[in-house]
Amino acid sequence: MDDLSRLPGAAQLSGLRLEVRRFLGKRLHSSADADDLAQDAFVRWLGSAEADQPVPPRPLLFSIARNLLTDHWRRQQVRSGSGLVELDEAAAEADDALQTEGPLQQIEQQQRLHLLASALEDLPPKRKQAFVLHKFDGLSQAAVAERMGISLSMVEKHIASAMLHCRRHALARRKGGSDDH
Repeated sequence: MDDLSRLPGAAQLSGLRLEVRRFLGKRLHSSADADDLAQDAFVRWLGSAEADQPVPPRPLLFSIARNLLTDHWRRQQVRSGSGLVELDEAAAEADDALQTEGPLQQIEQQQRLHLLASALEDLPPKRKQAFVLHKFDGLSQAAVAERMGISLSMVEKHIASAMLHCRRHALARRKGGSDDH
């Protein structure tokens, strides 16, 4: 009975659950996935309550939800084989090695991310926006087209062009050349 007295009221929990569900629903294409992740977030959040702290802070709930969302996107990318962005085959192999990250691997990962960020800086704004919305925010190409108010064909061209630019940028840097066009 003592454990139950530490929990917030049912109405408060229901309201929080709706907020988390809305938060996840805006970022996922499947309402079933959003429901599942919201449930997982609540289980972890309520499970984190300690004896001296009756209810974990609310921001922790949303932090847990964001982490679960990131994990969900990663699993989806692995299942679909899409990955975020592979600049070349060496980067893909290095990412596989990061499963057991050491200091050297973390530095290499940071360098690849810096290289990608540098390549993205050179892109025209619309092309960069389409690429980031699709590859990093996890939106489908159709959702990107709707959000940007452009055709699906244009989104496909923007993403393909951005990926080609990133690969060329990476090759130019690795060969010691400049990234000037």
